[in-house]
Amino acid sequence: MGATIVKKFGGSSLRDTDRVTSVAKHIAKAHASGQRVVVVVSAMGKTTDELMRLAQEVSPHPDRRELDMLLTAGERISMALMAMAVRDLGVPATSLTGSQCGIITNDRPGAARIVEVRPYRVEDALNAGHVVIVAGFQGVSYRREVTTLGRGGSDTTAVALAAALGAEACEIYTDIDGVYSADPRVIVDAHRLSQVSHDEMLELARAGAKVLAEEAVAWARINRVALFVRASDGRPGETLVRLDPPAGHTGVVGVGTRPDARLWRYPRERRARVLALLERAGVAPLVDTVGPDESALLAIARDVADAVDAAFSSLCDAIEAAVGSSAEVKRGALVSVVGTGVGKDPTLAARFDAAVLPFGAALPQLSQGLTRSVLVRSEDADAVASALHRALVAPEPT
Repeated sequence: MGATIVKKFGGSSLRDTDRVTSVAKHIAKAHASGQRVVVVVSAMGKTTDELMRLAQEVSPHPDRRELDMLLTAGERISMALMAMAVRDLGVPATSLTGSQCGIITNDRPGAARIVEVRPYRVEDALNAGHVVIVAGFQGVSYRREVTTLGRGGSDTTAVALAAALGAEACEIYTDIDGVYSADPRVIVDAHRLSQVSHDEMLELARAGAKVLAEEAVAWARINRVALFVRASDGRPGETLVRLDPPAGHTGVVGVGTRPDARLWRYPRERRARVLALLERAGVAPLVDTVGPDESALLAIARDVADAVDAAFSSLCDAIEAAVGSSAEVKRGALVSVVGTGVGKDPTLAARFDAAVLPFGAALPQLSQGLTRSVLVRSEDADAVASALHRALVAPEPT
């Protein structure tokens, strides 16, 4: 048998039965080439949103355990239909839920994290010559509760399985042909990145790039898994996400926007209390640092795709209670540039300042790792992103 390949298909790639059949043909072709194929599927189209709508019709505040039980049904529908379609092409296929294929998580309903993968049934099916179709976005906790992995969880399922199986690569199929330097729907001169490092991709995901889930990229970086982002409709082009930055990456590779952000400047001695709140909520800060005046700085943002907005509001209320009345809080959109040049290029800060100056003379700025950010009025976010892209984003190395 050939190498093991993990392929993940998102909901837009499976939006109807015609698309399921088309993906099945792609899978059958890969199997015929001698590859050991594992396929991770998301729910079809807007199935998850529809299930959420049904839940909120019967309960304004649905119980998180029962919500996980409901939402995982979408991926189980996809996996069963895909297995049927693949079998009809003469290829043996086995479908498995997250728990059946050994995705073990912590016990945080709605935002669980994978802690271990025991892919015994996946390996058995591969050794029997089967294609394995896995329901993404889900696992089982040590308490034997069904859990969901949050938005983008199918990406994380795919990467975690690729790492556990020692796969040659993990291929992420979506409705665009790779990772772009900015949202091409907003910034007309955005270009596809042929290669990007795990570190850069992780910061782009945190900054608002929606192509890959942050948790999935973190898994790939830790386990040294190469990711290929490709269009599910067969368009040419791809982005390779790899461990080390490609040669020539010395500037800014991309711009991202988080439209609903909060920035707190608060007494440093309260930082441990605030970080404990974030840990319990399963929220990773966009920025967590200590400023030159020894005050702590914290930035978080709401996931714009998250249907449960009340959780973000409750967390913000809890943070404001913890930081005290003397803290300064600002709201707006956080626009960020990402690249190895942040912190290394001595001219970048001045060019960044010049690009954002027309939108305000004293806008809050933050710099951490490979990211430099500015908090702007929400209505200015797209214009600021465009200005920063023009001023700072380097062209693709030739």
